[in-house]
Amino acid sequence: MSEHSGHSEHPEHDLQREVSELEGKSTTASRLFDLRLIIGGLFVVYGVIVTIAGINPSDSSLDKSEGVNINLWTGIAMLLLGIFFLGWLKLRPTPPVEVTEEEEGA
Repeated sequence: MSEHSGHSEHPEHDLQREVSELEGKSTTASRLFDLRLIIGGLFVVYGVIVTIAGINPSDSSLDKSEGVNINLWTGIAMLLLGIFFLGWLKLRPTPPVEVTEEEEGA
């Protein structure tokens, strides 16, 4: 066969390259679908919505909650919780998946 047939002379290098590419994709997917990101993002979005709703409360909503602006306080709490989850994700990212030689052979 000629040298330009598309096959490498070192198949073990090709296998190592493919394994490292798959590990990179796996790490990216695990970071993308980390529950801290999903929960934190949802709490921030809903916290913004509820906080905006609580900025100008109606008299009837204040009467129902006995004078406490429950939307404002709940929105702020949701924002803080969402920021906590996102900060946790930023400070302690998901470690890369370690593949042992035994798992590679399986």
